[in-house]
Amino acid sequence: MHPQPRKIDLDRVTGLYRTYAEDLDRVREKQRRLLAPPKSMKAQLDDIEAEITYLLLRESRPETVVEIGTFHGWSTTWILQALHDNGTGHLHSYDITDNVLRGVPDQLAAGRWTFTQGDARENLEKIPDNADFLFIDAAHSARFARWYLQHLFPRLTSGIPVCVHDVFHGRRALPFTEGAVVLRRLNELGTPYFTASRAHAPEIHDRLRDVKRSMALGLPLRDSHDNPMIFFNLP
Repeated sequence: MHPQPRKIDLDRVTGLYRTYAEDLDRVREKQRRLLAPPKSMKAQLDDIEAEITYLLLRESRPETVVEIGTFHGWSTTWILQALHDNGTGHLHSYDITDNVLRGVPDQLAAGRWTFTQGDARENLEKIPDNADFLFIDAAHSARFARWYLQHLFPRLTSGIPVCVHDVFHGRRALPFTEGAVVLRRLNELGTPYFTASRAHAPEIHDRLRDVKRSMALGLPLRDSHDNPMIFFNLP
């Protein structure tokens, strides 16, 4: 039997900030340089949700990470930074465009990254079923969510960490969206989730900002502070 996965909650996340504060400070500066000219990468993730992703990767030390949706590579580089710092693990990324190939530094990708261009729904057999960390930031439609709930999740191991972006831009997930479908399914299964969304969980958002300031990690990388991602253990 697999051990019961640890719940992702505020206590766990604040503990990870403290455990990996020095490494996170160093990685944040590396990521800051990716946002600067001449490349000026287009970033999607806000600071806190990107940092939580990095921290969960550091703690869980996955060997196989799946990322669905890369855009220009901001999330991809955060994931690769964590694998680099762990000294182990391989990232498999999927997107319908190949913009990410021009955004991810070669030295970060070498030996630890495989990119597949195309719709993930048409490449299900190429997604490793031994993945032990899943990151989703692609089509935000209800139809896409129903696809991965029905076809992808059952192929993967229960209990692995999952990140789903763009759920809580407001107090509630918009109806007929990916977020609404995923939240309904998690509720049906009694699966808790964690978010630092400023709109949905302002107390958690403010608490984490205080924790960051206490460790001199408060200087923003980006101006956006929505942090709409949810984190949970795969049911």
